[in-house]
Amino acid sequence: MIKKFYDTDCDLKVLDGKTVAIIGFGSQGHAHAMNLKDSGVNVVVGLREGSKHAKKAADYGLKVMSVEEAAKAGDLVMMLVPDELCADIYAAQVQPYMKDGDVLCFAHGLSIHFNLIKPQANIDVIMIAPKGPGHTVRSQYTEGKGVPSLIAVYQDYTGRAHDYALAYASGIGAGRAGILETTFREETETDLFGEQAVLCGGVTELMKAGFDTLVEAGYEPEMAYFECIHEMKLIVDLINSGGFGKMRYSISNTAEYGDYRTGRRLITEETRKEMKKVLREIQDGTFTSEWMTENKSGRCAKFLATRRLEAEHPLEQVGAELRQMMSWLKK
Repeated sequence: MIKKFYDTDCDLKVLDGKTVAIIGFGSQGHAHAMNLKDSGVNVVVGLREGSKHAKKAADYGLKVMSVEEAAKAGDLVMMLVPDELCADIYAAQVQPYMKDGDVLCFAHGLSIHFNLIKPQANIDVIMIAPKGPGHTVRSQYTEGKGVPSLIAVYQDYTGRAHDYALAYASGIGAGRAGILETTFREETETDLFGEQAVLCGGVTELMKAGFDTLVEAGYEPEMAYFECIHEMKLIVDLINSGGFGKMRYSISNTAEYGDYRTGRRLITEETRKEMKKVLREIQDGTFTSEWMTENKSGRCAKFLATRRLEAEHPLEQVGAELRQMMSWLKK
Protein backbone atom coordinates (compact mmCIF):
# COMPACT_ATOMS: atom_id res chain seq x y z
CA MET A 1 0.00 0.00 0.00
CA ILE A 2 1.46 3.34 -1.03
CA LYS A 3 2.10 5.73 1.85
CA LYS A 4 0.16 9.01 1.85
CA PHE A 5 0.94 12.22 3.70
CA TYR A 6 -0.80 15.55 4.23
CA ASP A 7 0.14 18.96 5.61
CA THR A 8 -0.31 17.67 9.15
CA ASP A 9 2.54 15.21 8.48
CA CYS A 10 4.88 17.90 7.14
CA ASP A 11 7.03 20.41 8.96
CA LEU A 12 7.71 23.40 6.73
CA LYS A 13 10.00 24.76 9.44
CA VAL A 14 12.76 22.37 8.34
CA LEU A 15 13.26 24.84 5.48
CA ASP A 16 13.71 27.80 7.87
CA GLY A 17 17.07 29.40 7.24
CA LYS A 18 17.46 27.40 4.03
CA THR A 19 17.59 28.70 0.49
CA VAL A 20 15.88 26.75 -2.28
CA ALA A 21 17.43 27.25 -5.71
CA ILE A 22 15.10 26.53 -8.60
CA ILE A 23 17.09 25.79 -11.76
CA GLY A 24 14.77 26.65 -14.65
CA PHE A 25 11.59 28.70 -14.74
CA GLY A 26 9.36 26.89 -17.21
CA SER A 27 6.05 25.15 -16.56
CA GLN A 28 7.07 23.49 -13.29
CA GLY A 29 9.81 25.94 -12.37
CA HIS A 30 7.61 29.00 -12.12
CA ALA A 31 5.00 27.15 -10.06
CA HIS A 32 7.51 25.69 -7.60
CA ALA A 33 9.30 28.99 -7.14
CA MET A 34 6.17 31.11 -6.70
CA ASN A 35 4.42 28.63 -4.41
CA LEU A 36 7.46 28.16 -2.19
CA LYS A 37 7.98 31.92 -1.97
CA ASP A 38 4.34 32.41 -0.99
CA SER A 39 4.79 29.70 1.66
CA GLY A 40 7.53 31.76 3.26
CA VAL A 41 10.52 29.90 1.85
CA ASN A 42 13.61 31.78 0.68
CA VAL A 43 13.82 31.09 -3.07
CA VAL A 44 16.30 32.02 -5.78
CA VAL A 45 16.03 31.18 -9.46
CA GLY A 46 18.94 30.04 -11.61
CA LEU A 47 18.69 30.84 -15.33
CA ARG A 48 21.04 30.93 -18.28
CA GLU A 49 22.15 34.33 -19.51
CA GLY A 50 19.53 35.95 -21.72
CA SER A 51 16.69 33.69 -20.56
CA LYS A 52 13.27 34.95 -21.60
CA HIS A 53 11.97 33.93 -18.18
CA ALA A 54 14.22 36.25 -16.17
CA LYS A 55 11.88 39.25 -16.27
CA LYS A 56 8.84 37.22 -15.23
CA ALA A 57 10.71 35.78 -12.26
CA ALA A 58 12.07 39.16 -11.23
CA ASP A 59 8.66 40.80 -11.60
CA TYR A 60 7.30 38.32 -9.10
CA GLY A 61 9.93 39.38 -6.59
CA LEU A 62 12.19 36.39 -7.03
CA LYS A 63 15.95 36.82 -7.01
CA VAL A 64 17.35 35.77 -10.39
CA MET A 65 20.90 34.52 -10.66
CA SER A 66 23.06 32.55 -13.05
CA VAL A 67 22.76 28.79 -12.70
CA GLU A 68 26.15 28.67 -11.01
CA GLU A 69 25.28 31.44 -8.53
CA ALA A 70 21.98 29.81 -7.66
CA ALA A 71 23.60 26.41 -7.15
CA LYS A 72 26.14 28.01 -4.82
CA ALA A 73 23.45 29.88 -2.88
CA GLY A 74 21.05 26.96 -2.59
CA ASP A 75 20.85 24.54 0.31
CA LEU A 76 18.24 22.68 -1.72
CA VAL A 77 18.77 22.72 -5.49
CA MET A 78 15.81 21.69 -7.65
CA MET A 79 16.64 20.68 -11.22
CA LEU A 80 13.68 21.73 -13.37
CA VAL A 81 15.28 21.58 -16.80
CA PRO A 82 14.60 19.18 -19.71
CA ASP A 83 15.79 15.58 -19.25
CA GLU A 84 18.10 15.79 -22.25
CA LEU A 85 19.90 18.82 -20.79
CA CYS A 86 19.84 17.94 -17.12
CA ALA A 87 23.02 15.87 -16.81
CA ASP A 88 25.20 18.34 -18.69
CA ILE A 89 23.84 21.34 -16.77
CA TYR A 90 24.37 19.53 -13.49
CA ALA A 91 27.92 18.45 -14.28
CA ALA A 92 29.11 21.83 -15.53
CA GLN A 93 27.08 24.36 -13.57
CA VAL A 94 25.67 22.75 -10.42
CA GLN A 95 27.81 19.91 -9.08
CA PRO A 96 30.93 22.06 -8.50
CA TYR A 97 28.92 24.19 -6.07
CA MET A 98 27.13 21.46 -4.09
CA LYS A 99 28.18 21.61 -0.46
CA ASP A 100 28.31 18.94 2.23
CA GLY A 101 24.73 18.29 3.42
CA ASP A 102 23.02 20.04 0.50
CA VAL A 103 19.89 18.54 -1.01
CA LEU A 104 19.65 17.78 -4.73
CA CYS A 105 16.04 17.69 -5.91
CA PHE A 106 14.26 16.46 -9.02
CA ALA A 107 10.69 16.41 -10.30
CA HIS A 108 11.38 13.36 -12.49
CA GLY A 109 13.74 10.51 -11.76
CA LEU A 110 15.23 9.71 -15.18
CA SER A 111 18.64 11.34 -14.73
CA ILE A 112 19.25 9.61 -11.41
CA HIS A 113 17.64 6.24 -12.10
CA PHE A 114 19.56 5.72 -15.34
CA ASN A 115 22.84 7.04 -13.91
CA LEU A 116 23.06 10.07 -16.18
CA ILE A 117 23.79 11.97 -12.98
CA LYS A 118 25.89 10.27 -10.31
CA PRO A 119 25.59 12.48 -7.22
CA GLN A 120 28.38 12.75 -4.71
CA ALA A 121 27.92 10.79 -1.50
CA ASN A 122 27.75 13.75 0.89
CA ILE A 123 24.39 15.17 -0.23
CA ASP A 124 20.75 14.15 -0.02
CA VAL A 125 18.94 13.29 -3.27
CA ILE A 126 15.14 13.54 -3.32
CA MET A 127 12.24 13.90 -5.71
CA ILE A 128 9.10 16.02 -5.50
CA ALA A 129 6.90 15.43 -8.55
CA PRO A 130 3.48 17.11 -8.77
CA LYS A 131 0.99 15.07 -10.79
CA GLY A 132 -0.21 18.01 -12.81
CA PRO A 133 1.12 20.72 -15.15
CA GLY A 134 2.79 23.76 -13.68
CA HIS A 135 -0.05 26.18 -14.36
CA THR A 136 -2.39 23.88 -12.40
CA VAL A 137 0.11 23.56 -9.54
CA ARG A 138 0.14 27.35 -9.37
CA SER A 139 -3.59 28.02 -9.85
CA GLN A 140 -4.63 25.39 -7.30
CA TYR A 141 -2.22 26.86 -4.77
CA THR A 142 -3.60 30.39 -5.21
CA GLU A 143 -7.10 28.99 -4.68
CA GLY A 144 -6.06 27.45 -1.37
CA LYS A 145 -5.97 23.94 -2.81
CA GLY A 146 -3.21 21.72 -4.14
CA VAL A 147 -2.14 19.14 -6.70
CA PRO A 148 -1.19 15.66 -5.41
CA SER A 149 2.54 15.05 -5.54
CA LEU A 150 4.93 12.12 -5.45
CA ILE A 151 8.00 12.15 -3.24
CA ALA A 152 10.96 9.80 -3.17
CA VAL A 153 14.33 9.54 -1.46
CA TYR A 154 17.31 8.22 -3.41
CA GLN A 155 20.10 9.19 -1.04
CA ASP A 156 19.75 10.14 2.61
CA TYR A 157 23.09 11.55 3.73
CA THR A 158 21.78 13.88 6.43
CA GLY A 159 19.11 11.58 7.83
CA ARG A 160 16.55 14.29 7.04
CA ALA A 161 15.97 13.71 3.34
CA HIS A 162 12.42 12.48 3.88
CA ASP A 163 11.61 15.52 6.02
CA TYR A 164 12.96 17.82 3.31
CA ALA A 165 10.87 16.10 0.65
CA LEU A 166 7.70 16.44 2.72
CA ALA A 167 8.42 20.08 3.57
CA TYR A 168 9.09 21.00 -0.06
CA ALA A 169 5.93 19.18 -1.20
CA SER A 170 3.92 20.99 1.45
CA GLY A 171 5.45 24.29 0.39
CA ILE A 172 4.17 23.92 -3.17
CA GLY A 173 0.69 23.02 -1.90
CA ALA A 174 0.71 19.26 -2.36
CA GLY A 175 -0.02 18.53 1.30
CA ARG A 176 -3.47 20.05 0.85
CA ALA A 177 -4.36 17.31 -1.62
CA GLY A 178 -2.07 14.41 -0.75
CA ILE A 179 1.60 13.43 -0.97
CA LEU A 180 2.34 9.87 -2.11
CA GLU A 181 5.64 8.14 -1.42
CA THR A 182 7.29 6.20 -4.24
CA THR A 183 10.80 5.45 -5.49
CA PHE A 184 12.92 6.97 -8.27
CA ARG A 185 12.67 3.69 -10.17
CA GLU A 186 8.91 3.39 -9.92
CA GLU A 187 8.22 7.02 -10.85
CA THR A 188 10.61 6.98 -13.80
CA GLU A 189 9.57 3.70 -15.35
CA THR A 190 5.81 4.17 -14.92
CA ASP A 191 6.03 7.76 -16.20
CA LEU A 192 7.92 6.77 -19.36
CA PHE A 193 5.65 3.79 -19.98
CA GLY A 194 2.47 5.83 -19.54
CA GLU A 195 3.70 8.50 -21.94
CA GLN A 196 4.79 6.06 -24.62
CA ALA A 197 2.24 3.26 -24.49
CA VAL A 198 -0.90 5.16 -23.52
CA LEU A 199 -0.98 8.94 -23.05
CA CYS A 200 1.05 10.14 -26.02
CA GLY A 201 2.21 7.33 -28.27
CA GLY A 202 -0.79 5.07 -27.76
CA VAL A 203 -3.57 7.66 -27.85
CA THR A 204 -2.26 9.71 -30.76
CA GLU A 205 -1.60 6.66 -32.91
CA LEU A 206 -5.07 5.29 -32.11
CA MET A 207 -6.72 8.57 -33.09
CA LYS A 208 -4.65 8.81 -36.27
CA ALA A 209 -5.50 5.23 -37.22
CA GLY A 210 -9.20 5.93 -36.69
CA PHE A 211 -9.02 9.09 -38.79
CA ASP A 212 -7.17 7.29 -41.60
CA THR A 213 -9.59 4.36 -41.57
CA LEU A 214 -12.64 6.58 -42.06
CA VAL A 215 -11.03 8.81 -44.69
CA GLU A 216 -9.74 5.83 -46.67
CA ALA A 217 -13.27 4.38 -46.58
CA GLY A 218 -14.59 7.53 -48.27
CA TYR A 219 -15.89 9.55 -45.34
CA GLU A 220 -15.25 13.28 -45.13
CA PRO A 221 -12.07 14.25 -43.20
CA GLU A 222 -14.07 16.71 -41.10
CA MET A 223 -16.37 13.93 -39.91
CA ALA A 224 -13.40 11.68 -39.21
CA TYR A 225 -11.72 14.43 -37.18
CA PHE A 226 -14.84 15.10 -35.10
CA GLU A 227 -15.46 11.45 -34.29
CA CYS A 228 -11.91 10.19 -33.74
CA ILE A 229 -10.04 13.21 -32.38
CA HIS A 230 -12.17 16.15 -31.29
CA GLU A 231 -14.49 14.10 -29.05
CA MET A 232 -11.58 12.44 -27.26
CA LYS A 233 -11.58 15.35 -24.78
CA LEU A 234 -15.19 14.64 -23.80
CA ILE A 235 -14.34 11.03 -22.96
CA VAL A 236 -11.09 11.83 -21.17
CA ASP A 237 -12.72 14.58 -19.09
CA LEU A 238 -15.42 12.17 -17.96
CA ILE A 239 -12.85 9.53 -17.02
CA ASN A 240 -10.70 12.13 -15.28
CA SER A 241 -13.56 13.34 -13.12
CA GLY A 242 -15.19 10.00 -12.31
CA GLY A 243 -13.35 7.03 -13.78
CA PHE A 244 -14.56 4.60 -16.41
CA GLY A 245 -17.82 4.24 -14.50
CA LYS A 246 -18.80 7.90 -14.91
CA MET A 247 -17.80 7.85 -18.57
CA ARG A 248 -19.94 4.78 -19.28
CA TYR A 249 -22.84 6.22 -17.27
CA SER A 250 -22.66 9.44 -19.28
CA ILE A 251 -22.48 8.01 -22.81
CA SER A 252 -25.36 6.33 -24.65
CA ASN A 253 -26.17 2.66 -24.16
CA THR A 254 -25.23 2.16 -27.80
CA ALA A 255 -21.78 3.65 -27.20
CA GLU A 256 -21.31 1.61 -24.03
CA TYR A 257 -22.24 -1.64 -25.80
CA GLY A 258 -19.79 -0.77 -28.60
CA ASP A 259 -17.14 -0.13 -25.95
CA TYR A 260 -17.50 -3.65 -24.53
CA ARG A 261 -17.82 -5.32 -27.94
CA THR A 262 -14.89 -3.69 -29.72
CA GLY A 263 -12.18 -2.55 -27.30
CA ARG A 264 -10.52 -5.94 -26.89
CA ARG A 265 -10.52 -6.47 -30.65
CA LEU A 266 -8.22 -3.48 -30.96
CA ILE A 267 -6.12 -3.91 -27.83
CA THR A 268 -5.33 -7.57 -28.46
CA GLU A 269 -2.93 -9.98 -26.78
CA GLU A 270 -0.38 -8.97 -29.39
CA THR A 271 -0.82 -5.33 -28.35
CA ARG A 272 -0.35 -6.27 -24.70
CA LYS A 273 2.78 -8.24 -25.58
CA GLU A 274 4.16 -5.19 -27.37
CA MET A 275 3.35 -3.06 -24.32
CA LYS A 276 5.41 -5.45 -22.19
CA LYS A 277 8.26 -5.13 -24.69
CA VAL A 278 8.03 -1.33 -24.47
CA LEU A 279 8.21 -1.61 -20.68
CA ARG A 280 11.27 -3.87 -20.85
CA GLU A 281 13.02 -1.37 -23.13
CA ILE A 282 12.30 1.32 -20.55
CA GLN A 283 13.44 -0.81 -17.63
CA ASP A 284 16.72 -1.94 -19.18
CA GLY A 285 17.67 1.59 -20.28
CA THR A 286 17.29 1.01 -24.03
CA PHE A 287 14.91 3.92 -24.47
CA THR A 288 16.94 6.37 -22.38
CA SER A 289 20.17 5.40 -24.16
CA GLU A 290 18.51 5.85 -27.55
CA TRP A 291 17.06 9.24 -26.57
CA MET A 292 20.34 10.56 -25.23
CA THR A 293 22.17 9.39 -28.38
CA GLU A 294 19.52 11.13 -30.48
CA ASN A 295 20.19 14.38 -28.65
CA LYS A 296 23.95 14.09 -29.06
CA SER A 297 23.45 13.83 -32.82
CA GLY A 298 21.36 16.99 -32.93
CA ARG A 299 18.05 15.10 -32.87
CA CYS A 300 18.13 14.86 -36.66
CA ALA A 301 18.21 11.08 -37.05
CA LYS A 302 14.64 10.42 -35.92
CA PHE A 303 13.12 13.07 -33.68
CA LEU A 304 13.00 16.16 -35.90
CA ALA A 305 12.30 14.17 -39.07
CA THR A 306 9.35 12.43 -37.42
CA ARG A 307 8.08 15.73 -36.03
CA ARG A 308 8.01 17.17 -39.57
CA LEU A 309 6.20 14.13 -40.98
CA GLU A 310 3.59 14.18 -38.23
CA ALA A 311 2.95 17.89 -38.77
CA GLU A 312 2.19 17.17 -42.44
CA HIS A 313 -0.55 14.61 -41.72
CA PRO A 314 -3.92 15.73 -43.16
CA LEU A 315 -5.59 15.60 -39.74
CA GLU A 316 -3.49 18.59 -38.65
CA GLN A 317 -4.85 20.84 -41.41
CA VAL A 318 -8.42 19.60 -40.97
CA GLY A 319 -8.19 20.07 -37.21
CA ALA A 320 -6.82 23.61 -37.53
CA GLU A 321 -9.69 24.60 -39.82
CA LEU A 322 -12.34 23.08 -37.56
CA ARG A 323 -10.90 24.64 -34.41
CA GLN A 324 -11.35 28.06 -36.02
CA MET A 325 -15.09 27.40 -35.75
CA MET A 326 -14.87 26.79 -31.98
CA SER A 327 -14.87 30.12 -30.19
CA TRP A 328 -14.32 28.52 -26.78
CA LEU A 329 -10.90 27.27 -27.90
CA LYS A 330 -9.64 30.71 -28.89
CA LYS A 331 -7.62 32.80 -26.46
